[in-house]
Amino acid sequence: MNSELPDGWTLERVRALSGDGTAALLPLERLVVVEWAGQADYETLSPEVIIDFHGLCLVRAAGDDDWYMGELDSDGSVVCWSSYGSDLGDAIRGL
Repeated sequence: MNSELPDGWTLERVRALSGDGTAALLPLERLVVVEWAGQADYETLSPEVIIDFHGLCLVRAAGDDDWYMGELDSDGSVVCWSSYGSDLGDAIRGL
């Protein structure tokens, strides 16, 4: 399924901080892209972790410490729109 969450993080902690008691880790076998504003092309990510909460997703890509915010598309892919930094707590809070 997913690689581990960062040290000190559990799914229960993600649920508590996000306020979504159904937050879940998603299978990695899906297309994950970042659509950067003002660019015609998208960047494909190789996810290590995908967290689904409140209809949003946070993705950490292989070789990258940042968390990318996005949402599930109808085909099961994840379309991200921005990096929310390397701190998972801040990314969950949208900081």
